[in-house]
Amino acid sequence: MMTENLKQKLKHCSISLLFASMALTGSTSIFAKSPADPNKVLRYVFPTAETGFDPAYIHDLYSAHVTTSIFETLYTYDYLARPAKLIPQIATAMPEVSADGLTYTIRIKKGIYFTPDPVFKGKPRELTANDYAYSFKRLLDPNLRSPNSWLLENKIEGMDALVKAANKSGKFNYDQKVSGLQTPDKYTLVIRLVKPDYNFPLLLAHDPTGAVAREVIEKYKDKAGYVMGHPVGTGPYVLSKWVPASRIVLKANPDYRGFTWNFTASSPEDQAIVKRLKGKKMPQIGTIDIQVMEENQSRWLAFQRGEVDIFQLEGQLVAKAVKDGKLRPELAKEGVQLSRIVDPEISYIYWNLKNPVVGGMSKEKIALRRAIAMSRSIDQEIKLVRNDDAQRLHFPIPPGVVGNDPQYRTSTPYSVKAANLLLDRYHYKKDASGWRTQPDGKPLVIEYMARSDSIGQQSAELWKKNFDSLNIRMVFKPMLFADLIRAQKQCDGMFGSSAWIADYPDGDNFMQNFYGPNTHMTNWSCGSTPEFDQLYRQTQQMQAGAERDALYRKMTRLLEVYMPVQISYARYRNMLAQPKIIGYKKHPILHAEWMYFDIDTNTKSNH
Repeated sequence: MMTENLKQKLKHCSISLLFASMALTGSTSIFAKSPADPNKVLRYVFPTAETGFDPAYIHDLYSAHVTTSIFETLYTYDYLARPAKLIPQIATAMPEVSADGLTYTIRIKKGIYFTPDPVFKGKPRELTANDYAYSFKRLLDPNLRSPNSWLLENKIEGMDALVKAANKSGKFNYDQKVSGLQTPDKYTLVIRLVKPDYNFPLLLAHDPTGAVAREVIEKYKDKAGYVMGHPVGTGPYVLSKWVPASRIVLKANPDYRGFTWNFTASSPEDQAIVKRLKGKKMPQIGTIDIQVMEENQSRWLAFQRGEVDIFQLEGQLVAKAVKDGKLRPELAKEGVQLSRIVDPEISYIYWNLKNPVVGGMSKEKIALRRAIAMSRSIDQEIKLVRNDDAQRLHFPIPPGVVGNDPQYRTSTPYSVKAANLLLDRYHYKKDASGWRTQPDGKPLVIEYMARSDSIGQQSAELWKKNFDSLNIRMVFKPMLFADLIRAQKQCDGMFGSSAWIADYPDGDNFMQNFYGPNTHMTNWSCGSTPEFDQLYRQTQQMQAGAERDALYRKMTRLLEVYMPVQISYARYRNMLAQPKIIGYKKHPILHAEWMYFDIDTNTKSNH
């Protein structure tokens, strides 16, 4: 639950942002530089609440929609290219890499400025290479405990010593020179790695590496060191209004430099997008008005009433708009658009290996986890909970991501009979009431954590049936999304479901979720499998290819043997757009595409 003190702070923050919004919209010259049209308002919806807007802290998809619109990374992705293609954003070109693969030289564009803020004392604040050096150091500051530290941890030469000194002194020295992070001039960043990392350029396109201004952090940081409600960046949008867990309004950054839309079609369907947008100065949309609607039915009704322009349709309501993977004819006739992809994600269940009931590596604990996994029909879950709107996965790297193995098949069978025999073998006996107990005779009760929405409820109902088939008591603990993320990071709870969507399109981004040292960051099983960890470290020094793929298969078998997680499926992402939206296409990696498409203000919805 949110504390009363925090509520008051956030309320104050919302009021301050509202006044800022009034001041911005009252200016006749706000869009003098930005090409955005103030009359073009995109009404968007989140299915769950955001957590805040500090790139070093946020770790959820919905907050990232906002941070990627405000803070800019050195690199980004081509809007239309499939598979995803890395391109410069703040960098002038792709990095210059030394022959040994250790040194990256990156030059950044001149004349890019942070949005005005009182902390800059009325002076224009130019973005420099030092801002990226500071932002990278901040991810590794042990006092922050950033969940995104895994991106750069043990990678940059000299940083480990700085982190070690901070752990000893209790203070991170941001002014300390680091051999692997140099800025020979304002517009040049030189990064030297400890060992080659073939995915390193992809990391520099991930939103936690976006540049923040040190003055802003030091002025507005909270007790934990984060600036959650006062984001100041260089990107196309600024935060105008924020009512936590309810509404977010972004306004076009009046000083944003803009760009000319000049992407190339990668499919026949893209030709229409290119025809309508090529040559336009972007962004075109002046306001992004985001509301949080947790119930699918509410989002669907709002879209039908024309109150929402783009939203993700999921759960039981998918069938109302999509049939056989295509938009229903009655909606297509009205001009509604569908952009549908298999998300580059994995949905999976995890067990907390630190938990005394389901955790640990003893034979009986492994047997319990394996039995629970064997009691579960993933195909049935896809049908009943996801309404056949997901693709079964056997491998922890999804389709469309480098390293995926479409031929791999899991060694974990669906067999309730075998699951019960396994529990019998390891002395999970039944008491007088028929419920199983732990091998030591203590009661066996499994607590299942999931989101408190309709899909979480449906999932819990199905899991209750699975556990009943094993004669194991189950308790459902519904949680708000932000609380669930917090519990996972803190290794609270026993057993739950989660999903991971690609930060970058390589298998490493998925396998790192199960790496022991990433506990409290991305590893929700909160434990270590030494054999897996050793193989993971080997793969990090390998280029994508057959040799690395062979290790990925071995690592996947280890996950099935020790069962810290069970891989489930990848969901389809069904994005519906109103007729007035021009050129929208869901990107597999970019979170928010609204700087790449347009709105036709003369087109009205027929809903």
